[in-house]
Amino acid sequence: MIDLRSDTITQPTDAMRRAMADAPVGDDVYHDDPTVNRLEERVAELLGKEAAVYLPSGTMSNQVALRFHTEPGDTILTARDAHIAIHEIAAPAALSGVTVHELPGADGTFTSAQVRAAVPQPSPSLPYWLFPPVTVVAAENTHNAAGGTIWPLEQLVDVANTGHALGLATHLDGARLWNAAAGTGISEADYARVFDTTSVCFSKGLGAPVGSALVGNRDVIDATRRFKQMYGGGMRQAGIVAAGALYALDHHRARLVEDHDRARRFAEALAELPGIEVDLARVQTNMVYFAVDDGEAFAARCRHEGLDMIALSPTQIRAVFHLGVSDADTDRAIDIVRQVATARTGGV
Repeated sequence: MIDLRSDTITQPTDAMRRAMADAPVGDDVYHDDPTVNRLEERVAELLGKEAAVYLPSGTMSNQVALRFHTEPGDTILTARDAHIAIHEIAAPAALSGVTVHELPGADGTFTSAQVRAAVPQPSPSLPYWLFPPVTVVAAENTHNAAGGTIWPLEQLVDVANTGHALGLATHLDGARLWNAAAGTGISEADYARVFDTTSVCFSKGLGAPVGSALVGNRDVIDATRRFKQMYGGGMRQAGIVAAGALYALDHHRARLVEDHDRARRFAEALAELPGIEVDLARVQTNMVYFAVDDGEAFAARCRHEGLDMIALSPTQIRAVFHLGVSDADTDRAIDIVRQVATARTGGV
């Protein structure tokens, strides 16, 4: 089975497994696991920040950041269909008591003008205490639901600077920030520079089995360790899995462009098939979103032939390229989709 459901299904390589087996470990709760500490230092350095904290998942990393930045009753601003707003299962409301306000925009982005318009403007007639406070602006780069699209750096910086000018904290959900950097040549540190906190994930494109990290200034990260523990993120001998993330940082970042190239080749082939719609302008990294008129049935037929993808809706299918997909797999995936697409249209 060629599995294109997600880049989260990757398996550790043999070399990664050896690094994990040989990792020195301690107790992460007491912050004395040497491999976890080394990973945190490495990630902070890569993103140009003072400190980092290792967490079990990207959702926990985002939610720990929001808990630090907010008080119950606050509002956070995100793009429409952001992971924080949709796929974290109302965690901002459940864990921090905050409301998510989604801003519509192109390809998972929004503008500084939208941020200004969303922040209440008190006046003598309507004082500030009559408005729910907007306290955080959160961007997602790359943006999953838009198809793995990349924020233009200038626009991202403008949004974050506007947030700061309005007194808002800024958070970057960079679960696939590695892909944004690979796709543009812009460093992760340049993307993260204007954000108070940034989350990055190791278990997607980088192929590590577990974990994310939250980075920021040292006083911020020290404070978030309390929420890591509160949410159940304190681990014991976590160096075993942190070693996989360290290996991935050193050996799997540069190869992300291979996933991007395969996704582009797959998308271009789909664009030529009957009954399939794909927006090539949105195929910017390792994801391909395409539309058919019978999503579940189409995905089921592809699965029967040996290609697994996710039907996100009655008409939309997602394919994600990753460490476990080769050139030969890509060729075979194209053949399967071509076979299914032509069969359902009578070969036209």
